[in-house]
Amino acid sequence: MLTYVRWYWPDEDRWSYDELDADRCALRHVELRGSDGVVMAAAALAEVLIARDSGTPEAVTEYEQRYGTVPEAPFPLPDSALEPALESLPSHEFERLWRDARRQLQQRTAADSSVREEQ
Repeated sequence: MLTYVRWYWPDEDRWSYDELDADRCALRHVELRGSDGVVMAAAALAEVLIARDSGTPEAVTEYEQRYGTVPEAPFPLPDSALEPALESLPSHEFERLWRDARRQLQQRTAADSSVREEQ
């Protein structure tokens, strides 16, 4: 069963959103800067594993530069006393956020590529 959580890191002004599997490991991860909502990451564990298994060390680096990283450790339960506190999130809200974040990162990558080609 998949669950969805979010939390806020005030020191870094970042909201993080994660899709968790039954073992509470992140399958997909989204990060937004709190002050302006700029997407910082939208990474999927399955895609990282495909990049890793491609046989080229650069593939994972390229993926992480484009989409960010996925947390590696299992997450505590939402009612845990750990900080920052994890809040549950509806799946439809995560899916909407995921689609928007990926679209923004892909557009940013396309724009960066156009600038490099012009130089």
